[in-house]
Parts: sequence; structure tokens; C-alpha cells
Amino acid sequence: MGRRNDTNVPEFILLGLTESEDIQQVLFMLFFLIYLITVLGNAGMILIIRLDLQLHTPMYFFLSHLSFLDLSYSTVITPKTLENLLISDKYISFTGCFTQMYFFVLFIVTEFFFLSSMAYDRYVAICKPLHYHIVMSTRLCRALVTGSYLIGFTESTVIVLCTKSLHFCKSNVIYHFFCDSTPILALSCTDTHGTENLIIFLTSLNIVVSLITIFMSYGSILSNILKINSTSAKRKAFSTCASHFLGVTIFYVSIIFTYLKPKKSYSLGKDQVASVFYTMVIPMLNPLIYSLRNKEVKNALIRVIQKSEGSRQLKCQ
Repeated sequence: MGRRNDTNVPEFILLGLTESEDIQQVLFMLFFLIYLITVLGNAGMILIIRLDLQLHTPMYFFLSHLSFLDLSYSTVITPKTLENLLISDKYISFTGCFTQMYFFVLFIVTEFFFLSSMAYDRYVAICKPLHYHIVMSTRLCRALVTGSYLIGFTESTVIVLCTKSLHFCKSNVIYHFFCDSTPILALSCTDTHGTENLIIFLTSLNIVVSLITIFMSYGSILSNILKINSTSAKRKAFSTCASHFLGVTIFYVSIIFTYLKPKKSYSLGKDQVASVFYTMVIPMLNPLIYSLRNKEVKNALIRVIQKSEGSRQLKCQ
């Protein structure tokens, strides 16, 4: 019997979404536009929340961090994807690949718990309005943010270390447009069941814990809304939560479709479409969902613009 080659490949090739040059050009224009809107939308949300004092509340504190997360994990994936759509050599180094995976997992896992924190914030605001500022204190908000990042850091470290410890001696072609765990596990020449089960367990745990918090929060919110006699008050309460629930639904559906299944059921086309949604589309949609449906954000934008124009006029005088 020949000696097994246990040497890891020095680099990977990201096969991408398609081999057609014409389609690649169309995808480049589409993804570039999506990324541009993502950067402007999320950076704009962070800037508006930071500049307008009336938005210095727990809800917008979480929303600014959500914008940071969306901007971050989109930036981890999209620029490299855009580069690969323009060049023929779609290489990424072994270290670069796992660095991309590390930060992607870090930001995605953190977002799970940010969304559940935002749901709890809405529950307190609607169901316990008189105690809102006492319950959602600065200390609690900072603790929720810190805890979310710590969970993301811990899980990304564990997943990447376990995946990186595998040996890759079959092929270096990743049938995906970024370094995701499922297509990378398919390249290993060693047993991946332990790592695969670990990823499924951690993903399931994240989804179950965060969804329980979200469902319990929104269940209580719905129960309280139905008790309100005023139609206008009901409409306002529903409007406050509808945008958050829409963003949560799109995010969780795409994540569940991609990760909560065994490696054998991996489908290149379907999984790539789902991946495009949670890596590019959702980070673009979130600032649009939370701003276009929110009068407070619109009014804050107007105030920031008016303040900027007033400062400019004073300098010119």
C-alpha cells in the first residue's frame, strides 16, 4: 500500500457561481450594486444613529451594531467574490480561506443573538413600557452586546480550528464562491463526521436558543397588541415589530436551508443561491427595512441634513 499524503494543499480555488464569462459580468454588476447599497445603507444607519441624540436609545443601539455586523460579514465575502468574477485565477491561500471562514462565522453567530436581543427589547418596549428604561439599562444593553460577540468569537474559533485540523489531499477546488464549511469538508481526505456533527450541533443550538427568545418575545407582543382597543395604537405596534420580524424571517430561513442538513445532501446550485441571500442580499435589505418603514430614522436623517447645512452656512458667512 502506498503512503497516504497528509500534506495540506497550499491554496484553494474558488470555483464561483458560474464558468460563463457573460454571466460573470452580469453577476459582477449586480453584486457590485448590492454591495454599494449595503455599504452606504449600513454605514449611513450607523452615522445617523451616532449623530442624532434622539436615536440614542436601546433599540437603535442594537440596530447600529446590527448594521456593523451586516457591513462586516458582507465585506468578508463580497469583495473577494467580485474579484473572482473578473479574473481567471480564482485562488485563495490556505490561511486566507480559513481567515475568511473565521470572520464570517464570527459575525453570523453574533447576529443570531443580536436579533434575539432586539426581539427582547421590543417585548419590553411594548409589554412593559413604564419599566422600559429601567429594564433596558445601559449596563444590560452592553452586556447583551458583549455576550453576543463572545459567543461568536468562541464558536468561530472552535469551528475553524476543528476544520483546519483536517487534512486536505484530494482536491483544492472549492465548489462555492467563498470558503464555507460544507464545501470545504467535502475536500477532506480524513473522516469529517465529528466536525460535521459539531457544526450542525452548534448551528442548531444557536438557532433554537435565539428563535425561542424571538418567538416568546413576539408571542407576548402579539398577545398584548390584541388586547389594545385603539386601532391606531394596534397599527403602530404592529408597524414597530413588522420590520424586525421580516428581517429575522429571511435570515433564519436561508441559514436553516443551508446548514441544518448533512453534507451528503449538499446541492451546489440551491445552496449557492441561499448563500447569496444571507451573505449579500440580507445585509443590503436590513438598513432598507429598518429605515424605510421607520419615521424616527427618516426624521433623524432630515435633522442631520439640516444640521449639516446650517453648519455649512455658518462657515460661509
